[in-house]
Amino acid sequence: MLFKKKEITSFETVYLRISAMRYMHEYEIIADGEKAKLLFYENAWADEERIPLKQILCSKDEILQLLNDCAVFRWDGFFGKHPRNVSDGEVFLFQTLVNEGEKIRAEGSENFPKHYSELKNGLRKLLDREEIK
Repeated sequence: MLFKKKEITSFETVYLRISAMRYMHEYEIIADGEKAKLLFYENAWADEERIPLKQILCSKDEILQLLNDCAVFRWDGFFGKHPRNVSDGEVFLFQTLVNEGEKIRAEGSENFPKHYSELKNGLRKLLDREEIK
């Protein structure tokens, strides 16, 4: 039996936090009409004011395309346990609210879902555009 790939057709928020020993990066995407605001925070620790280091406005369709290309619907419930004999690494938390109320959550420590790198690279590529003034 073939299963149809579930597609993301809308989103409210998308959040990706990546942390390691000496840094923390946060990507936050907020839907705003037909547009989406992508914000990037660096080392935004809990006791500091969260001020975006960079932010851009892009189309919601670009974000939807990226989320679907990376098959993030399949990430829901992913828990990437830290590999044995690996003493350091990157920890991530991914959360999003899509399709009028469906939640997707994934997390891991130096263990990532399929297409994780493509999502990170896609967000960085979008952020390389001209910033909101």
